[in-house]
Amino acid sequence: MTSSPAAPASDLLRFEAVTKTYPGVRALEGVSFSVAAGSVHALLGENGAGKSTLLKTLSGAHLPTSGNLVVDGKPVVFRSTTEALAAGVAVIYQELHLVPHLSVAENLYLGHLPTTVGVIRKSELYDLASRQLQRVGETFHPKTPLYRLSLGQRQMVEIAKALSWGARILAFDEPTSSLSAREITKLFEVIGDLKQQNCAILYVTHRMEEVFRICDAATVLRDGKHVVTYNSLESSSAQPGGKVTHDQIVKAMVGRELADIYAYRPRTPDAAAPPALEIQNLRGAGMKHAVSFKVAPGEILGLFGLVGAGRSETLKVIFGGNRKKQGRILVDGHDSDISNPRRAIHDGVLLCPEDRKKEGIVPVRSVLENINISARHRESLGGVIIRPRWEKQNALKRIKELAVKTPSPAQEIRFLSGGNQQKAILGRWLSEKIRVMLLDEPTRGIDVGAKAEIYNILYSLAERGIGVVVVSSDLPEVMGVSDRILVMREGQIALDVKRGQATPEQILAAALPLGGSAPADSSKGNPS
Repeated sequence: MTSSPAAPASDLLRFEAVTKTYPGVRALEGVSFSVAAGSVHALLGENGAGKSTLLKTLSGAHLPTSGNLVVDGKPVVFRSTTEALAAGVAVIYQELHLVPHLSVAENLYLGHLPTTVGVIRKSELYDLASRQLQRVGETFHPKTPLYRLSLGQRQMVEIAKALSWGARILAFDEPTSSLSAREITKLFEVIGDLKQQNCAILYVTHRMEEVFRICDAATVLRDGKHVVTYNSLESSSAQPGGKVTHDQIVKAMVGRELADIYAYRPRTPDAAAPPALEIQNLRGAGMKHAVSFKVAPGEILGLFGLVGAGRSETLKVIFGGNRKKQGRILVDGHDSDISNPRRAIHDGVLLCPEDRKKEGIVPVRSVLENINISARHRESLGGVIIRPRWEKQNALKRIKELAVKTPSPAQEIRFLSGGNQQKAILGRWLSEKIRVMLLDEPTRGIDVGAKAEIYNILYSLAERGIGVVVVSSDLPEVMGVSDRILVMREGQIALDVKRGQATPEQILAAALPLGGSAPADSSKGNPS
């Protein structure tokens, strides 16, 4: 890659031909772009594109193999995160670097506490901490133990901590992935304030709506290389005078059009066969009302609704994770007395849960173990003695079948990307007898390339005659992959519509509480 032209004086941060090589892997190759003071600059790309590596070179966690970082017009070399912080550069990761049992004030100034001969000047500390908290719009007391705060509040403490070091360059790594809508709004207000204070913000996200909502410019990486920088999201050098579009950015990220991401494959479910899944007057823990619906063999049923509509709770009752209070569950036309997940698995009803890290994987175990954990009871000798040869063969088969990117089956699954963790969970269920696959937010936090791979897996399951239910808060996704769409509102089914008859306006109108209005991030258009 060639270097970009000389940076304007307003550029606070500049990457110049940054390359990072690990043994056998070139993670970054000649990456060059600038981030202006008083701007929010999106850093985009699929998992493995090089975003995390670039942030590590910025934070001082890793030294670049070649190339330069330029801060405020001067080349810099950060050999540690402390050196980066001292130079006014802070990276705020998804996993916050805070100490739960220390106070907010101690977390804010950890590493540079005001002291006299080793004794903390508490009054000064609390005064300083109060000022930093005010900068991020928080009013809780600096003496509050960190563990008492919500995740959104802790993130504000992390931002205030960076500001306590005098940070003028802040990088955010997927900051909204675990926040509520209210907390996201608050975060965006704080980022707007930092922008007004002439800070340079580098913003990593998979959520395209956030890019257009808060970002002024965007850079796309692919396979460790710089693809394109849009210096304004209102216009593009590639299209003079034209507005940069969602589809244009996605194509730059993955090398193909957005329509190819969904790549819907039409099927004709067997109308004469009994439903793969039939729910009759079902109600259980967490469900406000009884619901009834059917899923034909080979049909993908999309389940859409706003937060609190009851979609996840319904899936958990079907899978036996939440207690059933009334109603019938029929699989292939036969009553299934599902009272727990073990019985559901026995009857071929399988669930990929919404929170894959807490409910879907065993993070400290290998990819091999996570794939085999369900089926090994059937394949072990006498139900007790594990068969290592079968386990290795099965894991390798699923890894190849689903294109799971892992150095080896022995790799701990927590080190895989979200998309590869999800594929490993699907690989676990492919080792079972499947009649119905339930997926709750299957692509949340996953880049667009991995999403396309997940969708192809869903189509393959449907083509085998398996009934598939997909819960998603992403309206284009629901409309892009489903044969039929159910909309839930306040615990009840408000709409049942076939793919060809569905419109975004119709679905959103059915999802909204009576008299309500659409949330800002739900009014996305039809992918077709």
